[in-house]
Amino acid sequence: MKIFRITLLLLLICSTSFAVAEAKAAKKPLIVFVTGDHEYSSELTMPLIAAELEKHYGMQTVVLKASPDQNAEENIPGLEILKKADVAVFFLRWRRLPAEQVKYIEDYLRSGKPVMGFRTSSHAFNYPAGHPLEKWNDFGEFALNAPPGWEKKGNHTHYGHLSTTEVSVIPAEVNKPILTGVKGPFTVPSWLYRVLPDYPVKGSTWLLMGHAINPDKPATDQPVAWMGNNSFGGKVFMTTLGHPQDFEAEPFQRLVINAIHWAAGKPVPREWKGRITMNIQYDQHPQPVKP
Repeated sequence: MKIFRITLLLLLICSTSFAVAEAKAAKKPLIVFVTGDHEYSSELTMPLIAAELEKHYGMQTVVLKASPDQNAEENIPGLEILKKADVAVFFLRWRRLPAEQVKYIEDYLRSGKPVMGFRTSSHAFNYPAGHPLEKWNDFGEFALNAPPGWEKKGNHTHYGHLSTTEVSVIPAEVNKPILTGVKGPFTVPSWLYRVLPDYPVKGSTWLLMGHAINPDKPATDQPVAWMGNNSFGGKVFMTTLGHPQDFEAEPFQRLVINAIHWAAGKPVPREWKGRITMNIQYDQHPQPVKP
């Protein structure tokens, strides 16, 4: 009888452990997109990526937007959802959020959870000198392994609005799961951002290299996507691409979907569900535009 009880107890423990593991595997990761830029229509592109993740890849998503519109620099409602997020995806540009909203972002970063960033998130914040939150102007560096701010360290600028970028996969990294199905070279409308020689920060793994076509000054090739760990220990994926028509390029679409899976700790999909219909036109908003 004693042996029977022990056997039954072991079976119950194994059954419970299996059920817990199964439930954990079935949990849908929550991906939170935080948008707010003046130029690249992230408030339109990110919801389409989010919809694809929900429809085909078994994820939950929330897309936060600047209010009342993309040009509003001081308010992104709903940031408290970051408390529940499994991955935070930022597409920001020159925000001046109030301290109570920044606190949600800070708490998320300090948790060591994964972070992704697009293009102008290297200069996500733009507080004036002496402001209590001025350190957040370096968000690109401490959160995304990118240059901190615009036209600061590393001469973070671009090669002109009339240029485009040819993108290729760095040969040494071609077998990385995050690059599954990502074939190059391909050309995107984004004008190439300059990040070298000091960025991405040491320890980052470069994934894609960009070559400026028709640059307005002598140009050198620059990494346009990388992965690694940020200063908080969290996984990070960053790309300096993000022009709305960049998202028409199927290799870039696939990289984004792969990166979100990688960040969420999920296997990169072996089966590609096909091109995502985007059709978002570049409409430069009436704001002073540098990057």
